[in-house]
Amino acid sequence: MRVQVRYFASLRERMGREGLRLEVPEAERLTVAEVWRRASGEPELPPGTLCAVNMEYAAPEREVRDGDEVAFFPPVTGGAP
Repeated sequence: MRVQVRYFASLRERMGREGLRLEVPEAERLTVAEVWRRASGEPELPPGTLCAVNMEYAAPEREVRDGDEVAFFPPVTGGAP
């Protein structure tokens, strides 16, 4: 199974790259959270991280399939008071 991983904004800087292609055996079942662990080497998603699968927001528990794109965004802050 191949999954394209993308990092945005400060997560891109933190990881030192835009993303990567994650390859795992077909028999393995992956969630978004597990994609983070494998792609980043970190045990947990940073607090407030937003996740998307194929350009739609997704929960960390969502299962990922072959060919999916999984994106990670830092928490959104700011705006007018």
